[in-house]
Amino acid sequence: MDILRRLGQYLDRPGFPWKKLIIGFQISQYLFEGFLSTRQYKILQQPKPPKTLEGEIKQETFDKSQAYGRAKAQFGFVSGLYSQAQNFATIYCDVLPKLWDLTGVWLFRYFPEAFTGEIMHTILFFFTYNLITTTINLPVSYYSTFVLEEKFGFNKSTVRLWVTDLLKGQALGVALGVPLLSAFLAIIQKTGNSFFYYLFLFGIAVQLSAITIYPIAILPLFNKLSPLEEGALKTGVEGLAKRLNFPLNNLFVIDGSKRSAHSNAYFYGLPWKKHIVIYDTLIEKSETEEVVAVLSHELGHWSLSHTTKLFGIAQFHMFYIFALFSVFINNRSLYQSFGFHKEFPIIVGFILFSEALAPMDTVVKLLMNILSRKFEFEADEFAVRLGYSTELAKSLIKLQIQNLSTMDADWMYASYHFSHPILPERLGALGWSSREKKAGSMITDGAKSSVATGREL
Repeated sequence: MDILRRLGQYLDRPGFPWKKLIIGFQISQYLFEGFLSTRQYKILQQPKPPKTLEGEIKQETFDKSQAYGRAKAQFGFVSGLYSQAQNFATIYCDVLPKLWDLTGVWLFRYFPEAFTGEIMHTILFFFTYNLITTTINLPVSYYSTFVLEEKFGFNKSTVRLWVTDLLKGQALGVALGVPLLSAFLAIIQKTGNSFFYYLFLFGIAVQLSAITIYPIAILPLFNKLSPLEEGALKTGVEGLAKRLNFPLNNLFVIDGSKRSAHSNAYFYGLPWKKHIVIYDTLIEKSETEEVVAVLSHELGHWSLSHTTKLFGIAQFHMFYIFALFSVFINNRSLYQSFGFHKEFPIIVGFILFSEALAPMDTVVKLLMNILSRKFEFEADEFAVRLGYSTELAKSLIKLQIQNLSTMDADWMYASYHFSHPILPERLGALGWSSREKKAGSMITDGAKSSVATGREL
């Protein structure tokens, strides 16, 4: 506590150029990520697949995958620049203090006196700002869904469904955001300098509640979960769960094809009560044993305690974020640098603190991706020990083709951006050898017309 207090006093320096520093962070990160994307773009221009995939991936499929990768990269360049322009405009035009003052006027004029105070003011400010940014980014979202994804056959949504999802998301944000944001502010206001301990406990409670509430109250707003029908797949998955002592409670199929051709499989739930969800697109485009192999990989994460470890790391990360926020919450020089001279709203302090923390977040992202790739290899190895080496390799190849995922990657780009190893690395670790090329070619022939998602497995 004393260390944090002293650090806060040291960083609160009148006239310190926080605005220039944060802009410098943003520009540096943008240029760094642009540099990595440029390196990756060169890989996406290669005319031939990696040697590991020769005979597994047809040239036509590889060319289409490369074209899709380049299209996404080009879109990323433009959307990234658009995002940077928004950030600079927000900072240079003092949008935050002006919007805070404007919402304060609205609160005074149009709301009863009982609704005054920082919490209500913050709620109005936050959701007004969110509405503005959401509106500004609608063209980016629309282009991504109805131009880019449509061009390569991935989009299954309609404009009406897209708008409906957007409105549902906004309504859900208000319904959940108001009580959560109110609690966040109330905890800070009432617990003094030790607020980060209480915020940490509150954060854990919210996460555990979300595990229970999300599939029951939120997911059905967007997708339909149906029990998996009796048959070979259900028998295979239940047998796998029993073999691993996985506490399977329900086995669902989700209508992912309603919006997209992407596919995936995952599990969720409390430690003693788990549920498995399989996308209908995965079932449609895969053999029964391949789906079971995919789930053997996923349950490998559970059996090897990857999910528990990642949850623990997430809690540590959350704690240090809140602890560091206590250093900045009363930093008047930070507020004043961004145009707040009379009022010092907690939510604005948290927003600015998050911007100042960007370089550290970049390092955390890199380290977490390194750890995640390690876990993916371990989960693949777990599936191999269960006897699913060939089936998992076939499934990975098929999903790579269906999804048009990147077949190769620049090592620097992959280290920073990818949470999963690329396909050649995974096939090498699985021991997929040339004697299986014929089967791989059959996979290619059978899957060339389908599409699915890539890096979730």
